[in-house]
Amino acid sequence: MIKRYADLALIYAGVAMVFGVFYREFTKFNHFNGQTNLSVMHAHYFLMGMFFFLILMLMEKVFTFSDKTTGKVLIVYQIGLNITGLGFLMRGLTQVWEMELTRGMDASISGIAGIGHILMGVCVILLLVKIRKHPILSEQ
Repeated sequence: MIKRYADLALIYAGVAMVFGVFYREFTKFNHFNGQTNLSVMHAHYFLMGMFFFLILMLMEKVFTFSDKTTGKVLIVYQIGLNITGLGFLMRGLTQVWEMELTRGMDASISGIAGIGHILMGVCVILLLVKIRKHPILSEQ
């Protein structure tokens, strides 16, 4: 599992860099100088993607906690991360293109990012509880 976590950290580092370049070039191409949610995609994928899996890799080395349920939780976590990214991308594109959104469309985009955040949050809690139940931590 340690190698798998390292591989996922590498993948999300690449995704983060791609979105960093996309943000810079897309806003420059569209002559956009304002604030946009595209700017947070880079940081979210670095922190919630790369750093998350690097930390998980270290935790696995110390606690050896992963099993079949961990894999399922991490699949849901990654789905949540990418749903969040999709919400940020849609919001950012509409900001750069200065689109007028209906209240429903605006709420829908916020809802997409919110659902992704909820999925990630639940998965983080499940992983922390799983680590907390490890015998090394239960002894104290």
